[in-house]
Amino acid sequence: MKLLRFGHAGEEKPGLQLEDGSWIDASDFGMDWDHKFFADTSNLERLRAWALVNADSAPEVKKGTRLGSAVARPGKLVCIGLNFSDHAEEAGMDIPTEPIVFFKATSAMCGPNDNVVIPKSSEKTDWEVELAFVVGKKASYVPEEEALDHVAGYVLHNDYSEREFQIERGGQWVKGKSCDTFAPLGPFLATADEIENPENLKMWLKVNGETVQNGNTNKLIFGIAHLVSYLSQFMTLEPGDVVSTGTPPGVGLGFDPPRYLKPGDIVELGIDGLGDSRQVAEAYKQ
Repeated sequence: MKLLRFGHAGEEKPGLQLEDGSWIDASDFGMDWDHKFFADTSNLERLRAWALVNADSAPEVKKGTRLGSAVARPGKLVCIGLNFSDHAEEAGMDIPTEPIVFFKATSAMCGPNDNVVIPKSSEKTDWEVELAFVVGKKASYVPEEEALDHVAGYVLHNDYSEREFQIERGGQWVKGKSCDTFAPLGPFLATADEIENPENLKMWLKVNGETVQNGNTNKLIFGIAHLVSYLSQFMTLEPGDVVSTGTPPGVGLGFDPPRYLKPGDIVELGIDGLGDSRQVAEAYKQ
């Protein structure tokens, strides 16, 4: 299944994308795609059964309707840095021996096609196409061979970064990652059964029509199962939590000279099986 959320910001309703690409309102199912929904593993099967009966009669959601974040705001948005071998090379960094873990404030989450707001005083707002996964079952000290049982599905994420805030202001990555609108998620969450191999997906990102990132998740240094198991040694991953797995080369910081977003720039990105999204950069307004 493909789960989406639609409507005005802060008033999103749950929906589904059907096999033919159309969207329906799933409000009558009675749950949003949040911690409570993912906490009971039977809810996905209940939703599947509901859709079989109700897909033809559920209200249609017109294309062009605003999409919100594909999942409701989770308890945690965890990110993995330098997790692509070719991106680490681009950054001039050694291949990590353990995952580099940082957090992104959940207040950064927004819809996949919402404008990205360049923060006040920012001159180094950058892009990063990433594969994210959503936790479907509580994970604490999970062995790697059982780890994928804890994944509900996968979603497209643009891990926007303000490089001065991230690197030049004390080296605390969370500051450069957590600005409002810096985490567009969607257009939909594809349940795990929809993605045959999450570690062999083409991914791309364009700025003003120019392809700047053209990668594949087969370059992940630490795969999905390893990340679930690894993170669960240090924190409990809760249902609905989002983990973003890193980006391929082609970020603005990696160009010579570096390239950063300006108001009016258009960013488009996508991952095989997870759809695409589009953000227009705009300047911060008081």
